[in-house]
Amino acid sequence: QVQLVESGGGLVQAGGSLRLSCAASGRTFSNYAMGWFSQAPGKEREFVAAISWGGDSTYYADSVKGRSTISRANAKNTVYLDMNSLKPEDTAVYYCARFRSRAYYGSTHSSDFDSWGQGTQVTVSS
Repeated sequence: QVQLVESGGGLVQAGGSLRLSCAASGRTFSNYAMGWFSQAPGKEREFVAAISWGGDSTYYADSVKGRSTISRANAKNTVYLDMNSLKPEDTAVYYCARFRSRAYYGSTHSSDFDSWGQGTQVTVSS
């Protein structure tokens, strides 16, 4: 079972930037697509972005498209989420997750991701 540990969250002013990182344990990291989800207080967990196992395909929620970039470094077992032009409505706990197979087809459903980190808090002040 893979372990995922997120980092990089924090408090930032509107318009600022953050880089979230997710470090994965195990030797099979590069075999799976990875994703980021967010969950604001009182709301359901929402898809943010995902990246294929090789990094050549990326997918974004409309809410972050153009403002965020997902990337991965398979040699470091790490996936990143660069978030720019942050808005107060981006405030949430951000989770990284592993897709359930190598063949990712753009699913945005949390139920299709089988391993989750503990989350990192992002707070954007106005």
